[in-house]
Parts: sequence; structure tokens; C-alpha cells
Amino acid sequence: MKPQNDPVWYQLANEKVAELLDVKFENGLAADAITPRQEKYGRNKLTPHKRISEFLRFLLQFHQPLLYILLAASIITLLLGEIVDSIVIFAVVFVNAIVGYLQEAKAEKAIEALSQMVTTETNVKRDGKKIRVASEDIVPGDIVFLQSGDKVPADMRLFQVRNLQVDESALTGESVAVEKNSEPVDKDTSLADQKNMAFAGTMVTYGQAEGVVCLTGDHTEIGRIAKLTSGVIDLSTPLTKQIATFSQFLLFVILGLAVITFAVGMLKGNSALDMFMASVALAVGAIPEGLPAAVTITLAIGVSRMAKRRAIIRKLPAVEALGSTTVICSDKTGTLTENQMTVQKIYAGQELYDVTGTGYEPTGEIHLDKAIISIDEKIALKECLLAGLLCNDSQIIKDNKGIRVQGDPTEGALIVAAQKGKLDKKETFHPELPHLDTLPFESEHQYMATLHGAKGGHDHTIYIKGAVEKILDRCANGLNNQGEISSFDKDTVRQTSEELAKNGLRVLALAKRIVPGHHKKIGHEHVADGLIFLGLQAMMDPPRKEAVEAVVQCQAAGIRVKMITGDHVLTATAIARQIGLHNSDSPDRKTFAITGKELQHLSDEELANTVERLSVFARVVPEQKLRLVKALQARGQVVAMTGDGVNDAPALKQANIGIAMGITGTDVAKGAADMLLTDDNFSSIEAAVEEGRCIFDNLTKFIVWTLPTNAGEAVILLIAIFSGMTLPLYPVQLLWINMMTAILLGLMLVFEPKEKNLMQRPPRDPKEPILTHDLLMRIGLVTLLMVCGAYWLFVNAQRAPEVSLEEARTMVVNLIVVVEIFYLFNCRSLTRSIFTTNPFSNLWVIGGSLAMIGAQLLFTYSPLMNRWFKSAPIESNDWLQIIGIALGIFIIVEIEKWIRRHLSTNKRKIV
Repeated sequence: MKPQNDPVWYQLANEKVAELLDVKFENGLAADAITPRQEKYGRNKLTPHKRISEFLRFLLQFHQPLLYILLAASIITLLLGEIVDSIVIFAVVFVNAIVGYLQEAKAEKAIEALSQMVTTETNVKRDGKKIRVASEDIVPGDIVFLQSGDKVPADMRLFQVRNLQVDESALTGESVAVEKNSEPVDKDTSLADQKNMAFAGTMVTYGQAEGVVCLTGDHTEIGRIAKLTSGVIDLSTPLTKQIATFSQFLLFVILGLAVITFAVGMLKGNSALDMFMASVALAVGAIPEGLPAAVTITLAIGVSRMAKRRAIIRKLPAVEALGSTTVICSDKTGTLTENQMTVQKIYAGQELYDVTGTGYEPTGEIHLDKAIISIDEKIALKECLLAGLLCNDSQIIKDNKGIRVQGDPTEGALIVAAQKGKLDKKETFHPELPHLDTLPFESEHQYMATLHGAKGGHDHTIYIKGAVEKILDRCANGLNNQGEISSFDKDTVRQTSEELAKNGLRVLALAKRIVPGHHKKIGHEHVADGLIFLGLQAMMDPPRKEAVEAVVQCQAAGIRVKMITGDHVLTATAIARQIGLHNSDSPDRKTFAITGKELQHLSDEELANTVERLSVFARVVPEQKLRLVKALQARGQVVAMTGDGVNDAPALKQANIGIAMGITGTDVAKGAADMLLTDDNFSSIEAAVEEGRCIFDNLTKFIVWTLPTNAGEAVILLIAIFSGMTLPLYPVQLLWINMMTAILLGLMLVFEPKEKNLMQRPPRDPKEPILTHDLLMRIGLVTLLMVCGAYWLFVNAQRAPEVSLEEARTMVVNLIVVVEIFYLFNCRSLTRSIFTTNPFSNLWVIGGSLAMIGAQLLFTYSPLMNRWFKSAPIESNDWLQIIGIALGIFIIVEIEKWIRRHLSTNKRKIV
């Protein structure tokens, strides 16, 4: 075989290309030839750039302002001979770095799983059979089938072309689609003029073709010029940036207080060493060491949870933005609906039939006036079903994945309808009516036609299906139930079609024409007139049951759902009514729907008013999505937008949250999106919003829990220093408190399950600070109570002659920890009473609390810990005082929550 990098394919004749690639165009590659070629040429994918080293990633965990203080404190205390303090301070920093590194890696793996969960597929010919394989599995020599809407999977030499046009703007910048052919061109021909080549990454906009793969992966044209983005995943988000800003502010405050503390102590005659250690203690106490790790872990867990609910987060800011979403703009087909078209009505021989059953399972019957009929008695019906069966490029596949359609869902519905009428494609397709030629469906013509031969060389038959208005105009006669050709009333057919469409059904007309047996090919001239009308088949893509429930959930959460679809406005409004999107009982669709044609005449101001009022936007082209998103954002809405096409990318980028379809979405749309749905299901968006709210809730709970501890420790030390009292805590003890409680207690809150009323709340205002006035007041209350309790305990202990200073300090350490344990349960819900929360719904909290109690017993009674942390054993009576104070704070916080709930309820009643 010719090497992949030999650039001669476009100048060679078809026969020479086949020879060099060692393949026969009529059969394709043999199955046993694939693996050797993959081993020789590699997978058909681009090699990512070298990523940042793991060691450097670990070092970057120390690149945080607050950690600089701790590192400096560790080094200086070591130089001053305080070895234990230095080791403990550095251990806190090191543990924080390890936790951050591991969780960042976990977040990246969740994001990288995207490439494994979603793969593009391509139709190829192998061993003489047309099969569908992952694009990555394609090798040089594979025969690939292309048609409108396909993304070209590799660079290929075209050998059979039918009206093919390809958008090559990604490579050449040429905005106009290029017409392709199969003729060789000169060696010096530029890339844009290589008309017999189709290049990886380009899009087929028109026609059909077959080509042989010449170049794959990095050897393709797009592989040579692509500048891939860095492999490092940006974990910064608006929230983490706010926290970084807060950290820098806190850095200056802490340094300022430390300097003031040192100066005041020196003026009072204390030693420089004692004042330095006091300043270090203040810094250590005020720094929320667990906050960076908590943010990273919370977001990483959110990514993992969303992935399990079929929503892959590609860009972590989406995790936060989801909690603020006010409008979801969703596509209809496959997202709000099943994407399993089902024929429900058939009009043939001037009679209207009902078809039972849904989806691609061929269970159901054809009824006339509720009675099951036989198609052998209804010739027009039989011919209508046969036309839908044969004028068809799709197949119904049944395997371990279930029953699905390989091809167009509309064609799948026609096959299933024929099967319900006891017609089988395998029996009728060959040899009775062998397929000879096809006129593929194109939007310009709005029909498809196939030519079929007959046994014995008799006249051939052209079957055609398409839009009612296109087919009817070409029909001269119709077929009755006796199989006779007769005149028919076109107005009646149009009226029937309109009535079916008003009920949300997509209507196709079917017809045929008899041509002489010498015809082997057909063109548009053969179906221009003289057709025999066979009937109508009306189908619907039924709404997903889970989508209906999800819409209700979103509306209850204050999130408006808007349908944006390219489908007919009557179909769209019918589906909208079924899933609850209509906001009016009026039958006039203009009360809640508008078409793209009507939209284009609206000014920006008129559009902003319209998009707020209406819920359905039909016959909308992808370019109009961008205007809709901007109009909603102009009204202050936080918009989530779904899309799957290349032209959807601008709207996906403009939206606050761009959501790409994982199954039907193009790579361009996926690349522009913040989130990807692996099942193209609207309910997954609702689930992601719910998870996003839960993530923000849990992060807020951690912050509300941790700040009273840090503020309380700082205040305890400041009071002691400025009043000239003995320090109630050593720096090393503060480090013990902060490190152990953050790991064993605070981080347990990130596993807190969703609260029951989560989706009954209005969306969060993204401009609103993380900590509301009520939460700041609670933080202040707990800080005050903790400080008061600590000094009461410490002063009383010092008054008792039998209590040593080490014991008194140990009591203060245990008080702070026990208060944090009790307060942890307060923070499981920031509004509801803890007594209404299932105590076993978060076993991590219980396990962490037990582990913390065990650690404190070691801290208090282990001789080794006593030596390291300057602690001492305390009496059982001391524990009773500690638990009593902590329990009192716990009760006060619950009372405070009850008062705020009571005031909030009364306020709502007044309003």
C-alpha cells in the first residue's frame, strides 16, 4: 500500500487509487484487514498536544495567596527552632495540596470521559455489506458513504458522486459549498480546487457520494493545520475567581492584623519570639485552609454527578451558571420528543385509517372505524404502505441495544407501518421488486424517488414520497381500493392533510409512476408529472414522558422553557400543548407561537418583547437562534441554549450555558458548548439544573460552616493579645483544629443530598453575593457565641488551681471542635430545621463526626499527641461543660433559623 503521507491521490485515476490502497470498490475491505491497517496507520483521530506534567500540576496547588503565608510561617518557625510547629504547618499545606491535586485530576477525568462517551459514526462498506462504525475505527482503504448532513470522517478520494456539495470553509475559508466530482485533476491543483477529494472535518451540504479513505488522523489536511487547544483544563470559574479575590483581600487583612499584633505586643514589653508566634497563630487561625480544597472537590463531585445523569460538563463555569438559569431554549426533536417517529394515520382510497402502537417495535394493527382490516382487501392502502417501504434508505435494526432505526426516523416509521400491515421489506425488496436507482431527498425538491424493476422484464415502477404540496401537483390520477386508476379530489386530500397537521402529525404524500422496462436510471424529469396518487401517511414523534415531567419541574423552579425548532409551526404547537409549554388556552397559535419568517421582520426591541411573551419558535433557522438568545439576555435572563449543528455554535457561545446534543450534535457544536447531553434528552437538562443548584447549595453550606471557626479563632487571639491575657491557643493547636475539622467535618457537606424544595425555589440571581445578609448575620452570631464560650471556659479553668494551662488550652481546643461538630448538623440545611432532615441521608457527616471525636480523644489523651500539640488530659466534668456550651449554640442556631422561617412566611402572607 502507498504511504499515507504521499500527496498524489487527487491526480490518480479511480483504478490506480484502488490498486494502491489494495481495495475493491464494490466490496470494500475485508474484516480481517482492519486491525493490521490500524496498527500500521493508527486510529483515525488527532494526537493531542503534550499536557502539563503531573509534577508541575502538583506544584501549582501551592500557588494560592493564603498558602504563601503558611509556607512562610513554616520556614520561619523552623529557623526559630520550633520544629513541631513547623512540621504541622507544612503538613497542613501539603495535605491541602494533595487533596486539591487529586480532586482536580478527578474533575479532568470526568471531563475527558466526554470523548469516550460520545463518538461519531460513519457508514462504510466492508465485506460487501453496508455497516456503521465509529469514525475512529476507519482506516485507509475503507469505502465510505456520504450524504447530506454528514461530517467527512477522513480525507478520501471520491469515485462515485451524485450532486455532491461540501462546505470546506474550515479548511479553505470559502463560504460557498464546493461541487464535487470523481475526475482526476493535475498535480499542481490547489487544495480548494481538488474537486475529487473530500476532506476530514468538512460538511456535506447536498447530494450523495462514495469515496475511499486515503488519509486518516494526523495525516489529513485538517490534522496538518489544526492548532489543538492545550490539554490543560481550565478549572477557574466565576465562583473560584470571587474566592481568589476574597483570598487576596483576606491575605492583606491577615498580614495587617499580624503586623499590628506584633507591634502591640512589643509595645507591651513582650518578647519578639512570643509575639511572632502569636502573629503566626493569628494567621493560622484566620486562614480557612480547607476552602480551596472544598471548592475543587465540590465542583469535581458535581461534574461526576452530572455525568451519571447524562450531562457532561465541559466547562466548569456551567456548574455555577446552572443554578441561575431562568430560561431554557430547547430543540424539539429527540430532546423534548422520543425521536421515534410513529405512523398514526393513513389516508388511502378516500378512507382514513388509524395505526396503533408506538416506536419502532412492529406491534400494532391498522384499523378502520375501530375494526382491524386486511390490506389485501384495500389495494390503495397496500400500495401506499408498499411505497413507503420501498422508497426508503433506512433499516430497522434489532440487537442487544434494542430496536432502533439506522437512517432517517421518518423512513423508519414507514417501514414499521408496512410491517404492521404484514409487508416485509426483505420479502418484497428482492427479488420481486429489485431496487435499480434512487433520487435522494434534498430540501430543494422535498421528495425522494426510487426505481424498481419487475420479474420477467415488465414495466418498471417509480415510487416517490415527499411533501404533500410537491407530490400532489405532479399527480394526474389516484388509485382506489379496487386497484383501479381513477380521478381523485386534490382539495379533499389537501384538507385532510391540513387537519392531520393541525393535530401535530407530519404528513407525507406517496405516489408512483409506471415506466418502460428499459429505464435503468431516473432523473427529476421522470417524476415531474403523470404520477398516480397512492395516499398519505401521517406520523408523530411523541413527547418523552420524562420531558413532560421535566418541564413541570422547571416551571415550578421558576425556569421558563421555550421550544425552538425547524419543524412546522402546527406540529410544534401541538407538541407544545402536550408537554405543557403553551401559556394560553386560546386555539390561536399566535398567542404562544411564532415562525422564523415572522421573526425576521421584527426589530430588536420588538423581538425582545416577543421572545419574553411566546414559548414556541417554529421554522427557525439556526442563525436566528443567536438573535433569540441575545433578546432574552437583553431582558436580564440567564439562558441555557441547546444546539446540534455547526451554525448553532454562535448561539451556544452567546448563551450563558451552551448545551450540545451528544448523539446528533456536530463536533463544532460540542466544541462550542459548556455542557453536553449524552442522551439528547430534555430531562437531562432539568437534572443538570437540579445538580447545579445542589452544588452551589453545598458549597455555600461549607463556607457558612467554616467561617465562624476561622473568625472565632482570630477574635480569640486578638482579644488575648490586646488585653495582655495568656493566649488560649497555640499556633500548632489552631492548625490541628483547622486541618482536621476541614477534612473530617467540613468536606462531608459536599456529599449532602439535594434538599426537597430545591426545584421549587426561584433561580438564584448571579449578581447576588454568595453570602446573603441572613447568612452573614448567622456567621457573626456563631462566631460571637463561640468566642464567649471559649473565654468563659478558659477563664474559669485558669481560676481553678488544680487545672494547668495546658489543660485549659486543651479544653478550648475541644470546645471549638465540638461546637463545629454540632454546627455541622445545623449547616446540613441553611433554612430548614435539622429535625426535619433524615439523619442518615448523609452518612459521610456521621462518619466524619465519629472520626473527629476519635481524633480529639487521641489529641487529648495520647502522650505522643500531648507532646506534639502541647495538649493534656482533661476530666469528664470538663467534657460536660464543653458539650453543654456546644449544645446551647446548636439550639440557638436552630431557634434563629425558626425565627427567619417564621418572618419569611409572614412576609409572604402580607405580600
